[in-house]
Amino acid sequence: MGAQSRRRRTSVRAGLAAAATLTLAGASIMPAATAGADTAPPSGTPATVSADPLPTWQVNGVVWSMTTVGNTVYATGNFSKARPPGTAPGNAKEVARGNILAFDLTTGNLVTSFAHSLNGQGLRIVASPDGKRVYVGGEFTAVDGKAHSRLAAFDTATGKLVDAFDPKVSNIVRGIAATNSKVYFGGNFFNVNGKSRTRLAAVNASDGDNDNTWRPTADDNEVFALAMAPGNERVLIGGRFQQLNGAAHVGIGAVNTTSGASAAWSSRPIPTKQDNKHFSYVTDLFVDGDTVYGAADGEGGHWFDGRFAAKAATGELVWLDNCYGATYGMYAQGSAVYSVSHAHACESLGAFPETKPQTWHRALAETKAATGTDHAPPGANSNYRNQPIPSLLHWFPTLSPGTFTGQSQAAWAVTGNASYVAMGGEFPKVNGKSQQGLVRFAVKAKAPNKTGPVKADLAAPTASKTTLGIRVAWKSTWDQDNVALTYEVLRDSGTTAVGTLKKDSTFWNRPSLTFTDAKAPKGKHTYRIRVKDPLGNTLTSAASPSVG
Repeated sequence: MGAQSRRRRTSVRAGLAAAATLTLAGASIMPAATAGADTAPPSGTPATVSADPLPTWQVNGVVWSMTTVGNTVYATGNFSKARPPGTAPGNAKEVARGNILAFDLTTGNLVTSFAHSLNGQGLRIVASPDGKRVYVGGEFTAVDGKAHSRLAAFDTATGKLVDAFDPKVSNIVRGIAATNSKVYFGGNFFNVNGKSRTRLAAVNASDGDNDNTWRPTADDNEVFALAMAPGNERVLIGGRFQQLNGAAHVGIGAVNTTSGASAAWSSRPIPTKQDNKHFSYVTDLFVDGDTVYGAADGEGGHWFDGRFAAKAATGELVWLDNCYGATYGMYAQGSAVYSVSHAHACESLGAFPETKPQTWHRALAETKAATGTDHAPPGANSNYRNQPIPSLLHWFPTLSPGTFTGQSQAAWAVTGNASYVAMGGEFPKVNGKSQQGLVRFAVKAKAPNKTGPVKADLAAPTASKTTLGIRVAWKSTWDQDNVALTYEVLRDSGTTAVGTLKKDSTFWNRPSLTFTDAKAPKGKHTYRIRVKDPLGNTLTSAASPSVG
């Protein structure tokens, strides 16, 4: 079930290990279900960024939306201050930033030349295709004290507000898509520059004047997200509407960029609204290559909460991920798709199940390609059984829920470039360390790669004497960004392994492992387990009780 907001509402399935029992050096290990990729995946499987959170300037509120131009991230939301990484609110280096800022994606440092203030929260920020501008929309009516009604533009070369771009929008703007000459936007407004518009409009990039030819309508409820299809002939539109241009298009559709007439959209990933308490809607759209990736929020209990991919030119479904837990943002990098959500049940991907009490996973990665077929029961009012699905990848940083919005969410937005992924929201911590509202992650070549096996989940082994020797048993741990771990059995105080085992594990499936030490000398012995990930991070357990 998704969290409601007036601000921004906005596999191969997880692969099964071989069925045979693995035996190494006297070990007997049963296989387990695992996710299929990480920072050091098998050949042919997409690699993820590292789970190491990189130092990034912070905010004192919430980030709703971000976009990247080159190595600069532009972020907007509801905040009044920015401060250096590792510092608490009120730090001497804290500076004023009124609901919008920019930071360097490679360093995490604040871009000091981009210092502006919106007098209301920003809900969406996007870049023009040529990267010369960023457009921000939201609830504000002034920028730097100058009247700008809910939509404004900034020059990325100078960092200055573009004064000439001054459309007057009567109410909230939530979604924006742009060409180099036009700006298309949606929300919950009914008037632009004094002319009637129904939740959708287009204006000239030069001066903000209306495009009087483009007048599509979203007739039932708010528009949340827009994206430009390749070729600039189709605007993709997502939101809470049930009709687009007066015809049934539930949550997602497309219109022509010139005429505003409805364009082909063949799939229907969003179920029809049942009533005002049971519905699903699109919160974000991200186009990469010929594919659009969509995020959805479902209200009313197990309505469609997950993600989908479709061909941007036709709407043909590529895959549909029915993990439960509202999704707020999407970003594709390389062969992986990153999302921010509060996912809590991914049985449809053959991955982590619902738990009692419920647990949430705020950041996920999955494959761009469809790799299997949905095998979980369909959700409420849906027909998702046997739909194509992606694989969940092994990337599980932990983002703590925040309190700023009162919705107990963590990240609301995700962006990046070829080397980095950045997330924004209201989280106070990442991987247990203080980092508020903004964070970066890097590909393996640019990351510290210090996130290793989880200490809390590696207990001391047990040891028992058998006719074959001393049997050492333990439960495997897991790693946030590596699925394959190596376990070394250490006898007494020695540092040389008497046995070595390799095993895949996840936080939801940690196999129990055993090793029989057939060469133990006479007398009593203790055993420890040393576990390593493929990047060299090492963790050693406490010792077993003495046996012999």
